[in-house]
Amino acid sequence: MKNSFLGKRIRGGGYAIKGAWLLLKHEPSIQVQFIISIFVCLTGWYFDITRSEWIFQFLAIGLVMAAEGLNTALEAMADFVHPDFHSKIGHIKDVAAGAVFIAALIAVIIAAFIYIPYIF
Repeated sequence: MKNSFLGKRIRGGGYAIKGAWLLLKHEPSIQVQFIISIFVCLTGWYFDITRSEWIFQFLAIGLVMAAEGLNTALEAMADFVHPDFHSKIGHIKDVAAGAVFIAALIAVIIAAFIYIPYIF
């Protein structure tokens, strides 16, 4: 079973859970985003948002947190490959951070579409 298709998938899932836990435990940016996601979910519960709105909200949360996780991994890899300052590494890190910014901006826009009608 250990080297079977299913066994490898189960083991891979364990690595993914471990990685998510490491992100939450050690990365301040993910910790902040996690707290914000809890606040947004409590807000959704308070306003009793629709099922569709929950779906969009969870997709936005997942998009931002996944982008941040990939950014964190890419930055760690870049630092491992080239620990000293290098303009190419800096450019790569900036582009990855830009991707997180875009995801966060889209999440804010989605939140505005969901919550502005409830607030006003």
